[in-house]
Amino acid sequence: MSAKSKKGNRQHVAKIENTTPTLSDALDDDLLAKLKSVKTDLTKVERQNEEERQEKLRLERKEREKNKSFEELLNEYGDVGKKY
Repeated sequence: MSAKSKKGNRQHVAKIENTTPTLSDALDDDLLAKLKSVKTDLTKVERQNEEERQEKLRLERKEREKNKSFEELLNEYGDVGKKY
């Protein structure tokens, strides 16, 4: 192969890489906007579900704490108060 044909081959490959269509090029603008909207909605739902899960865990911990006996609380937190 000559140097000239190698150079031409590289230019041809570069043109192909630059013109490769993307998914957004193939979709209508309306469809792309709908997909972005759905993605945003799903993100909000996931965030809300995570917040609800965290709140549920917090309430469960609080309920377990409330149901502990004095002995369990003393063992867990120790005797840190001052006695007079």
